[in-house]
Amino acid sequence: MGIKSFQGARRQQSGTADTTSLTVSDYMTTDLITFTRDQSIEVVMQSLIKNRISGGPVVNEKNELIGIISEGDCIKQISESRYYNMPMQDQTIEKHMVSNVETIDGNMNIFDAATKFLEAKRRRFPIVENGKLVGQISQKDVLKAAMQLKGQNWK
Repeated sequence: MGIKSFQGARRQQSGTADTTSLTVSDYMTTDLITFTRDQSIEVVMQSLIKNRISGGPVVNEKNELIGIISEGDCIKQISESRYYNMPMQDQTIEKHMVSNVETIDGNMNIFDAATKFLEAKRRRFPIVENGKLVGQISQKDVLKAAMQLKGQNWK
């Protein structure tokens, strides 16, 4: 005689969310604090501190993404200016920003974006459409998405 299951009939889970439709654009931030290449490093540092952000996109006058500036980039500048005893007031962020910026598609699944964060070891990804900056997704945005889904289909 075979083993019988005493769990009884399993009921179908109702109301589960379709996770394939959860896109980056659903959770990205669109109200961004942006910088321009000619801003001084001190102004950028003040803005990062005031707005409690760790970095932001650098755009040109057409709102096209040209770089990213982060706390780490600013710290490198502080270190170099102290080492060479050079004033920071005259320094613009153009030399210190990262110009080769990796972006992601706003239509990407939020869980694929989470994997991209792990692989790229980045804290934020800009989203560009038709050459213009339209938003940014951060690791925190992915965490928010996961917490919203927890009640729907995680146990």
